[in-house]
Amino acid sequence: RWVVSKAKKEDADEEIAKYDGQWAVEEMKSSRLPGDKGLVLKSRAKHHAISGKLKRPFVFDTKPLIVQYEVNFQNGIDCGGAYVKLLSKTPDLDLDQFVDKTSYTIMFGPDKCGEDYKLHFIFRHKNPKTGEYEEKHAKKSETDLRTYYSDKKTHLYTLVLNPDNSFEILVDQTVINSGNLLSDMSPAVNPLPEIEDPDDQKPEDWDERPKIQDPDTVKPEDWDEDAPAKIPDESAVKPEGWLDEESEYVSDPDALKPEDWDEEMDGEWEAPQIANPKCEAAPGCGTWERPMIDNPDYKGKWTAPMMDNPNYQGVWKPRKIPNPDFFEDLHPFRMTPFSAVGLELWSMTSDIFFDNFIVCSDRAVAEQWANDGWGLKQAAEGAAEPGLVGQMMTAAEERPWLWVVYVLTGALPVFLIVVFCCSGKVRDTGIVGGGYIQS
Repeated sequence: RWVVSKAKKEDADEEIAKYDGQWAVEEMKSSRLPGDKGLVLKSRAKHHAISGKLKRPFVFDTKPLIVQYEVNFQNGIDCGGAYVKLLSKTPDLDLDQFVDKTSYTIMFGPDKCGEDYKLHFIFRHKNPKTGEYEEKHAKKSETDLRTYYSDKKTHLYTLVLNPDNSFEILVDQTVINSGNLLSDMSPAVNPLPEIEDPDDQKPEDWDERPKIQDPDTVKPEDWDEDAPAKIPDESAVKPEGWLDEESEYVSDPDALKPEDWDEEMDGEWEAPQIANPKCEAAPGCGTWERPMIDNPDYKGKWTAPMMDNPNYQGVWKPRKIPNPDFFEDLHPFRMTPFSAVGLELWSMTSDIFFDNFIVCSDRAVAEQWANDGWGLKQAAEGAAEPGLVGQMMTAAEERPWLWVVYVLTGALPVFLIVVFCCSGKVRDTGIVGGGYIQS
């Protein structure tokens, strides 16, 4: 029932405007379940759009919504999405013309670009006063998501949305985010009942300064603002052996003018400067100057001390007025019904594998569906996992410094055993030989 879009994306260069990214139904490259196929996004740097109609529209009434599907980034993922859109039930919905601007009710699923790892849950809320729609984004999960994008395993993404406005987002049947449509979406579903009056202006004589300079204090007569911060140390004495007549640097006597030096073009040649060898054994060379020290009489520019401002009125804020756009929707769960499931994606990585989409209202059904599909893949992938030694070898290939850890970890017990055995006294146990056999 999947329909590939034949549309063009608006506001895009002609070369990339077409939704001409290729799709295929095939097995995963490293499938552990022969014959198990999925929907695969095949192209890179292309717009992809494909969708399928539900047997009947989903209506948000008294039953929860559960959306669940599997994704495997077979080649990893550099920049691209694998999210699903639940396309709104509208009279003009045409799957042949499915584009980014096609109306949707919910967008859910993984998305990644660079080091930004996301798991979207977005729903479009209809303003009851204006009839306009606005996207509401769920708060970001605090779980580190990067493993799901890099381990090349099949992961199960689940959204559970309840009539009491609560929601849960799960990956591999583990809750990684949860909340409420009324309190955990941005921007908030309901606007504030009061807003700042845009026409209210701060009075010209409003004083917001908590502290002011004390007007009753005057600069002391003996305050010298011109005194320098540093002065020469009069107690300092020039070290004995100081070479006043010698420079710190002299021309290199071993340097030779290059044969191709042209004085007309390059100017008069001068040997490069080197440290004066006569200064190496001396305390110093050149004109001796007294070192500088802090001036005990330095006070800097005088300023009056600060005091509490008797006229302080606090930070000015405009007065509050009733919000003319205020409304209160206590049931945002009652969203626009949707009648199709779609994937509208751009990706810089190919071969993204999708499988086992389900939209239902019974959590037990979704969990059984997961066990019959994703559960089998998980078991097969787990059985094919390399053993401990194999995992250690793979990790060391990526991080060579682990070899040092392995050597030290393995050698230390052996060293301790040898030391223990060689340093202990030998006792005659009377045992000549023995063994234990277990059949």
